[in-house]
Amino acid sequence: MQKRILTSMLLTSIAGLTACGGETTSEPMLATFSLAVSDAPVTEAKAVVVCFTDVELTGNGLSRQRVVIGQDPSAANVNNLCRDNQGNVVANARGIDLLTLPGAKAEALVSQAELPPGNYGQLRLAIAEGSYVELLDGSRQALRVPSNELKLGGVTLSAGGTFSYTLEFDLRKAMVNPPGQNGYLLKPTGLRLVDDSAIGHLTGQVSETLLINNNCTVAPADKSEPVATVYLYAGADRPLAELSDNGGNKTYAPYTSTNVYFDGVSTYNYGIGFIDANTYTAALSCDVTDDPEIADAIDFLQAKNVVIPTSKTAVSLNFTE
Repeated sequence: MQKRILTSMLLTSIAGLTACGGETTSEPMLATFSLAVSDAPVTEAKAVVVCFTDVELTGNGLSRQRVVIGQDPSAANVNNLCRDNQGNVVANARGIDLLTLPGAKAEALVSQAELPPGNYGQLRLAIAEGSYVELLDGSRQALRVPSNELKLGGVTLSAGGTFSYTLEFDLRKAMVNPPGQNGYLLKPTGLRLVDDSAIGHLTGQVSETLLINNNCTVAPADKSEPVATVYLYAGADRPLAELSDNGGNKTYAPYTSTNVYFDGVSTYNYGIGFIDANTYTAALSCDVTDDPEIADAIDFLQAKNVVIPTSKTAVSLNFTE
């Protein structure tokens, strides 16, 4: 009996080995990867549509991993928002209107793709033709991306792990209208790739009395018209005089910024989504024009410290008198 038990244990222990080299026949453990996009809006447009075709992870000696829109099961489906100059729908493309994704809203491009683990040096998003900006008057202008590709930093995927990232488009920094050129340009400046396991969100209100006392716009008839701006700077207690706008060169450059809007009744709200967990200075201004290519004169009214924890929830910060 003892001999039969030992023999059985031995057979079990070698069942996963090949006959010729002793290597296991089990498949290597993969990593699960997801990617979504979100946006911090701009004031001069009512739609900013970006046409995505595929997502690629590459570099550091690892084989290229590519997820194609409309082909891979883990990729987003195609839609008809992306069209060429002849009006034909661009194949294998998904158009996403970034202005529909403010604050903590996001739209998935890749959902639970199973990829080989490793330290990938770069994440790339291929952009198809057909991207555009719809202005407030209803006209459309082309939105160009250099080399039709957005190149971001790398990600590390460990075997058996689940990883979710969000690409935040801070259009107040990234979208420019170069003089003498047709249409808009989407630059990598202002794009933030954040790990969803280490982010939070920020929301708040601005008192109408504070706005009135500083000669800011109040109760606009058009609710899409911003009345103020909230800038966010890494670190606490940043002096107002040393805070830069998106195109300036003062001591502290903004981590991101967003607009404050009237709700049509009585409150003035703002929201910033997908913020890396950290301590920040939030500064309020009634200046809503900020060209990311030049230094604008921004008058800050007040600033407050805020801590964004690793909780994926929204922290509230209000500006009052």
